[in-house]
Amino acid sequence: MSGTPAGLDASIPEAYAPAIDARLARAADDDVAARIFRIDDTLWGPAGQPEVSNRLGWLDVHDRVLAEADDLRAFASQARADGLTEAVVLGMGGSSLAPEVFRRSFGTHADGLILHVLDSTDADAVRDVEAEIDLSTALFVVSSKSGGTIETLSAFHYFWEKTGGNGAQFVAVTDPGSGLAALGEERGFRRVFLNDPNIGGRYSALSYFGIVPAALLGADLKALLGGAAELEGALRESDASNNPGLWLGAHLGELSLAGRDKLTFLVDPPIESYGLWVEQLIAESTGKHGKGILPVADEPIGAPEAYGNDRVFVHLHDASHHPADAGAVQRLIDAGQPVITIPAHGAADLGRIMLLFEFATAVAGWVLEINPFDQPNVQSAKDKTKEVLALGAPPEIAEADAAALAKLLGDGPPSYLAIQGYLAPTPEFDGEIEDVRAKLRDRTTMATTFGYGPRYLHSTGQLHKGGRPDGRFLQLLHVADDDVEIPGGDPSSFETLKRAQADGDLLVLRDHGLPAERIVLRGDPVAALRTIKENL
Repeated sequence: MSGTPAGLDASIPEAYAPAIDARLARAADDDVAARIFRIDDTLWGPAGQPEVSNRLGWLDVHDRVLAEADDLRAFASQARADGLTEAVVLGMGGSSLAPEVFRRSFGTHADGLILHVLDSTDADAVRDVEAEIDLSTALFVVSSKSGGTIETLSAFHYFWEKTGGNGAQFVAVTDPGSGLAALGEERGFRRVFLNDPNIGGRYSALSYFGIVPAALLGADLKALLGGAAELEGALRESDASNNPGLWLGAHLGELSLAGRDKLTFLVDPPIESYGLWVEQLIAESTGKHGKGILPVADEPIGAPEAYGNDRVFVHLHDASHHPADAGAVQRLIDAGQPVITIPAHGAADLGRIMLLFEFATAVAGWVLEINPFDQPNVQSAKDKTKEVLALGAPPEIAEADAAALAKLLGDGPPSYLAIQGYLAPTPEFDGEIEDVRAKLRDRTTMATTFGYGPRYLHSTGQLHKGGRPDGRFLQLLHVADDDVEIPGGDPSSFETLKRAQADGDLLVLRDHGLPAERIVLRGDPVAALRTIKENL
């Protein structure tokens, strides 16, 4: 098998070597790396197709934002000097996931603001964020590429009213010419950051969408962006043995074509939340036209016999941290599972790792012969949500009985189980979900994923509908005891919007002929899930 780039380590079964070696040779012959940097849209299809040539601004955005690092640091310092103590990102998908990973990875700095992220329409989630902050000293970062994201604008209207309409407590991150940009100017926002419009949401981590929140929490921007800048030279290499992004993308694409399409992430601290961001990047980019790579994040590691032959493992390994079961990865290798190990060096290394996977995902799109920058199936859930809202009352959707649940959960590879939770995110619920996933995976060897709704609609939702029809879907719906009104909103409340999104997506999945069931979590959602787990 062809040489592995310096720093990477791989154990790939020899059966896949001929196809991978042929792909790497073709990548060199077709000048794939150079064509990506030349913005050659014919790499992914016919010339001039939408959302290709105008979606490659991520290739050098780290350099451009790095030049503004001092200004961004001064902006954050001024916010602190003005008495602001916390920042709340109001966004969805590409506007919220990188900030959430930065928040969890970097933690709180003495010279930074405490960062929160709200990417939910659950009434309890809205109240939880409000309870965690001091409304009088909070800065709200309203983030939306289009400027019209319904979840983001609903949260904005809520907190605008709560703060008495104080523009100095609001910042916008959006594309030039959007409605949000105009709104920010009209209402006297502290600042309106106009992002490069040639960057899609899931590739925007190192643009203003990710870096403005990172600056506010006090992250070392020069280290974060500098790591990506240092990697860029290697990504321009035509020989994959010197180009880790080309090498990784070719491997992931070819292994997917061979049926190894469940890309399972094992991530060492302190960046263990990395999967939240990378699952959108990979799923939304590759899951279309009946193809795709399913990212599996935060699934507890199991014994080798708990996995089928549809897996590829990526271990982001930080040598300064030692997992509780240090031999688990080696046991997977010994069992013949493909394992790729990538070094990680703390939170400041996230810029390099993010750019590496952005480039690899673009290369995997070339391998799969799809456009990795569009999202043709995302709109269907939005349209169905509007249809449900227009009904004036939720449609009748029966809960899964024991027989339906047994049928849904009784399959194995290449099927996967996607659990979708429409409730407020909490660490306690996350812990219970991990137990559920491990139990089902160990019993069936079926890959499992979990996403909070409506967050996943802006992330893995594209692959659910556009990828290989292997998904099985379990929706967990919790109704908040007390709703929260959206000032001047349509719909009028967060729970109304959340329920319509849950109903809409379930109906769209069924319209695609996919098995999808619902369970309603009554009372305390953690206790309700624990009861379900005991009966699985």
